[in-house]
Amino acid sequence: MRLTKKLHSCIRLEKDGQTLVIDPGAFSEEDAAVGADAVLVTHEHADHFSEERLRAALEANPGAAVWTLRSVADRISAAFPGRVHTVGHGDTFTAAGFDVQVHGELHAVIHPDIPRITNVGYLLDGSVFHPGDAFTVPDQPVQTLMVPVMAPWNKISEVIEYVREVKPQRAIDIHDALLTDLARPIYDTHLGNLGGADHGRLTAGDSTDL
Repeated sequence: MRLTKKLHSCIRLEKDGQTLVIDPGAFSEEDAAVGADAVLVTHEHADHFSEERLRAALEANPGAAVWTLRSVADRISAAFPGRVHTVGHGDTFTAAGFDVQVHGELHAVIHPDIPRITNVGYLLDGSVFHPGDAFTVPDQPVQTLMVPVMAPWNKISEVIEYVREVKPQRAIDIHDALLTDLARPIYDTHLGNLGGADHGRLTAGDSTDL
């Protein structure tokens, strides 16, 4: 499969002529999901879920569908009957030719005073895992871990421990819109030296074959 990094937490995966997009949020490109055959959304926060970007994808491709948790599905399903599917932890399905497993239930703690919302992660073809906003550890090996590298709910030591716990072959940064160019070498060094996996970073628009 080919993985293309989009802005922030959005990624685009292509295989056998089909395209799947995860988390086209408000920080991602306006057309981040256009051309997708399937879109997966991890949770309702605006940097992961943009109703405008989802609508653009569904209107551009009448055959496209969305898989997401109920809080997101309830906001868009009426406009696209039969094309928005609700999922939760433990579910499995096929989307755009990818075998998808759903892992996780809750968003990471931002602050004890802020109620936690639902968050799910997606494991694609038993290989690529996108956790959304959580440090969810799938109950099976992961080859490529999309790592939420910088967020209001994490710190670098937690990110390093997460990579160590998952034990992927490679870790690729997501959730990086808030990370300045000045700070990137520091994160790269710590994750590369301490994470225990091949750590990489893709500029938005860059691709790699997995």
